[in-house]
Amino acid sequence: MRYSLVTETYPPEVNGVALTVQGLEQGLRERGHAVTLVRPRQPDDPLHPGDTLLVRGAALPRYPGLRFGLPATRALLRRWALERPDAIYVATEGPLGWSALRAARRLGIPAATGFHTRFDDYVRSYGAPWLQGTALRWMRRFHNGAQATLVPTCELQGFLEDHGFRNVVRLPRAVDTAAFHPDHRDPALRMAWGLDAQALAVLYVGRIAPEKNLPLAVRAFRELQRVRPDARFVWVGDGPARAALQRENPDFVFCGVQRGEALGRHFASGDLFLFPSRSETFGNVILESLASGVPLVAFDYGATRELVRDGVHGAAIACDDDTGFIAATLRLGANDALREAMRTACREAVAALRPARVAEDFDGLLQSISIHGSSAHVASHVS
Repeated sequence: MRYSLVTETYPPEVNGVALTVQGLEQGLRERGHAVTLVRPRQPDDPLHPGDTLLVRGAALPRYPGLRFGLPATRALLRRWALERPDAIYVATEGPLGWSALRAARRLGIPAATGFHTRFDDYVRSYGAPWLQGTALRWMRRFHNGAQATLVPTCELQGFLEDHGFRNVVRLPRAVDTAAFHPDHRDPALRMAWGLDAQALAVLYVGRIAPEKNLPLAVRAFRELQRVRPDARFVWVGDGPARAALQRENPDFVFCGVQRGEALGRHFASGDLFLFPSRSETFGNVILESLASGVPLVAFDYGATRELVRDGVHGAAIACDDDTGFIAATLRLGANDALREAMRTACREAVAALRPARVAEDFDGLLQSISIHGSSAHVASHVS
């Protein structure tokens, strides 16, 4: 089969969408399919083979290092008329994504979309809650223009169906349990953080941005620090809120963006992962923390609701319970024996989430919309 994947973000950019798309692309190639990747040109882009179509892009405001694709309907029509894909997958709802759906519709090419970002929540986090309804209608119009919309959780599937989204199919996420493994714990890295073997490394990994609800993580850590003065808060990632956070908390350790083996070492070298975000569609870092054997405190939705059992893998807190989040941070952070007992269970929670299985299900869905024009034939076995 010949497929085309369209995305506004792709590695070396570091975010959940970019890494998820890369994993899907690699999975399809490993299954023997011809895959064309369509994405914006990045600064200092190396030469790419003919199976990558680079289009014009522009910087994303307030997010240094990230770009969005400019409209490219004509370029896509030309490319797909010459090399017609059996189906396309559109990962992002930006101008490039809209162009891809428009071109596919004109050429009669079946399309699936991925729902990766709750923009209706993001506008609230950035001070414009009155735009939530508009954002949801805009996303619904976009995704209903495809034959299927892929989501990572049953919870999100139900939410979208309740709000008028059609043909919503759950496609679980996967994690590389070799890249994220407790064996990657690095005493030298912990020493660089100012920690010995007995001290407590509290982690945050992700975008350092307003929509991540980071002040709650800071409050929780400061309360924990009262009973564990040996604790250090280690931040992995970057974003528009980093400068102020670093200025206001000079004792925090900021490691910047980490990739590949380095990210695996950072995760495994932590003792407790705090994830206060309420705006995720999934939260890939939850899988990475579990695979690394690091218990976590997170709100009970997205990946946490799918995989985390409260008291077994860490703490899953009701989404409106900031007090509960802080209390769980204290309970887990102060009890070394409890966290140690959870480490094996964390690994077991994600042991079955194999990338090859996700690639198989993704392939089956694309084949179904190519052959039948809908996802109905595969929705029943994608789980």
